[in-house]
Amino acid sequence: MMTLEPDQLNLFPSVTPTPARRSEPLVMSLKALLRWKSQLFDYQQIARESQPPQQTALFDLQRTHCDPDAIDPFSLPLQSMAFYRMPTDAGSAAIYFVSDNAMPLLLYIGETCRSGRRWKGEHGCKQYLDSYHSLHHHYGLQREVSIAFWWDAPVQRKPRQQLELALIQKFQTPFNKENWERWGQPFG
Repeated sequence: MMTLEPDQLNLFPSVTPTPARRSEPLVMSLKALLRWKSQLFDYQQIARESQPPQQTALFDLQRTHCDPDAIDPFSLPLQSMAFYRMPTDAGSAAIYFVSDNAMPLLLYIGETCRSGRRWKGEHGCKQYLDSYHSLHHHYGLQREVSIAFWWDAPVQRKPRQQLELALIQKFQTPFNKENWERWGQPFG
């Protein structure tokens, strides 16, 4: 250790500074989580069961197969969230739905033309799902998160994104940024 001359100032005091305290992360209460899920469930059940208004036309117009009101995400075959690790990848255009089937809740809707590749890398929904899982584990709540694909989506990107947005607006999925103002970001 170096000794200082009697009149020399010490720029580095020998006292170790107290480390700054980190604020504890806020954890959603069990009551708030259950209320959030219940409100989401109620809204999505109404959206699922309600019939869209029928518009009359002077001419018989052929309905498109991509009618968002004709797609029921809760009736699609479910897959594990580890689907992208499977050796086969359909590689086709799709709309995908991430849900918690314990209630059931639709959490996220996305579009892709390469499903496996989309989830292998960074995806914001993965972080929300990690937080969602952690909070449910913290309170000992059941969750059954899975993904389902609707493979009849348009191949062209713009129509596929328009369909995705219509479904996001219909079901008000909380992990999609379009609905953060409505549901908040408790898992973001």
